[in-house]
Formats: sequence, structure tokens, C-alpha cells
Amino acid sequence: MEKQYFENQIFEKTDFAENGIAKGNYEDCQFLQCNFINADISGIHFLNCKFQVCNLSLCHIEKTAFKNAAFKDCKLVGLRFDLCDPFLFEVVFDNCVMNLISFFKVKLKKTIFTGCKIHDTDFAAADLTGAVFNHCDLAGSSFENTILEKADFRKAYNYSFDPAINKIKKAMFSRAGLTGLLNQFDIIIE
Repeated sequence: MEKQYFENQIFEKTDFAENGIAKGNYEDCQFLQCNFINADISGIHFLNCKFQVCNLSLCHIEKTAFKNAAFKDCKLVGLRFDLCDPFLFEVVFDNCVMNLISFFKVKLKKTIFTGCKIHDTDFAAADLTGAVFNHCDLAGSSFENTILEKADFRKAYNYSFDPAINKIKKAMFSRAGLTGLLNQFDIIIE
């Protein structure tokens, strides 16, 4: 089956969960209020695409390419970004619900997360060098052997990780957030 090419198209209120999505390359496309729940978007290339108010929960994204993809007001639950095509992988998340996601070993250098609820997400062995977590709730998310150098957690909250098993050189934290770095010591801070 030949892959199709879509450029500068707007897909609005489309139910890809019910109808499927054409395999191919999508460049400079917008997806507005679309339903992708449990859809198979494996192997599709999204270049400079915007997803707004979409539900991509439980999507199958094996070998999917997200190159300069932006997600705004989206629901992304149970996604395996670790299975995506890593070549030129670049994403931005704004005001998204991002629970139970795997970013295991994903390169997320300078990725910006703004106003996101990122619960129970796996960042183990990911490269978050220079990433920004601006007003993000990271409750239950795990960081182990993660590169967090120059990452900005100053406006993040509910995070907890062990500085001894992560690379945090020049990472930025607020005073209020320092407790998230001390939780493993089971101490009381007043």
C-alpha cells in the first residue's frame, strides 16, 4: 500500500479511532478536536504538525515520527513515546494531560512542558537536558538514570527523584521544590 502525502491540511473533529487514518506523511497539518483513542498511527510521519484539543490516549505509535510536533490541550494517556522513530524527534506540550506515558531513553533535549499534568510517567534513562517544566504537576513520575542537566523545575511541583541516581548538574529548582529532592531520606522539613 502506497503512503500518502498530506500538506497544509486541517482535520477538524475527525474520528480516527472509528475511521482510521491514512498511512503516510503529514506536513504542516493541524488536527483540531480529533479523536485518536486506541488508533493505530504507527509508522506515520508528522512534520511541523499541531494537535489541539485531541485525545490520543492509548494510540499505537510504534515507529511514528513526531518532528517538531506541538500538542495543546490534548489528552495523552498510556502512550509509548519510547517506541517512536527517534530521528529528529521534537515535541512541545502545552496544557496537556499526560498520564502513564513512557519516555524511557527518549531524547527530550530542550523540550518545553507548560501547564501539563504528567502523572505516573516514566522518564528513566531519558535525556531531558535543558528541558523546561513550567507549571507542571509531576506526581508519581519516575526519574532514574535520567539526564536532567540544565533542566528547569523552578515552577514544577509534586516531583520526587534521587539526585544521586540522576544527572542534575546546573538543573534549576525553587526553594519550595527542594523537598522533592529529599524525599528518599524520609526526613521532616518544616
